[in-house]
Amino acid sequence: MISTEQLSRVFVEVADTLVDDFDVVDFLQNLVDRAAGVSGAEAVGLMLAGPGGKLRFMAASNPVGRMLELLQLQNAEGPCLDCYRTGQPVVNADLNQAHDRWPAFAPAAIDAGFQSVHAFPLRLRKETIGALNLFGREDVAFDDDDVRVVQALADIATIALIQERNITRSEHLAEELHFALNSRIVIEQAKGALAQADGISLDEAFDLLRNRARSTRTRLTDVAQAFLDETQRGS
Repeated sequence: MISTEQLSRVFVEVADTLVDDFDVVDFLQNLVDRAAGVSGAEAVGLMLAGPGGKLRFMAASNPVGRMLELLQLQNAEGPCLDCYRTGQPVVNADLNQAHDRWPAFAPAAIDAGFQSVHAFPLRLRKETIGALNLFGREDVAFDDDDVRVVQALADIATIALIQERNITRSEHLAEELHFALNSRIVIEQAKGALAQADGISLDEAFDLLRNRARSTRTRLTDVAQAFLDETQRGS
């Protein structure tokens, strides 16, 4: 099921971003987009653990992916939360058979047109720092090779988050996670302000910020913060 033709390009692209000044938020957004393309999933989402181990939304391949991630957080249940708590993948979960397991999330996801879900842990050695979710509108089953490929993408996301190749102290990881989560808050604020100012959708606002960051070789977070600062000065 996994497209091997796209897979090699994804790993080359990922390797190119693992540099000292890579943009964490843009990297994770790119990762969920590529995971959706490689796997054929209708929506892909990613959550990270913040202070105290509480999961927070970080990236999604489309608005419905964001909705499904937030739905899990609001109801404190779902494949991503199970995956994070256990550190083990949730593979080939049939939502039609998951009403007892996720009484709030499963019916809502089905109503949104989804049938299957998979979740893969973001792990650093024995510590789980988040989870990657793949949602399908059909009952798509992953085989063992598919599972290994998607888990490898999740592992790459973990490497990107910590940035340093030889981190040994957990507080370093906590600092990286704290930075990534705070960056997402700044970007969400800038998206909302830009969407309101220009009368466009949140997705269009995000694309504008992302394109500006790439064209100027500036971190997405810095572009978002600069826009917020400019908006505040003009008000």
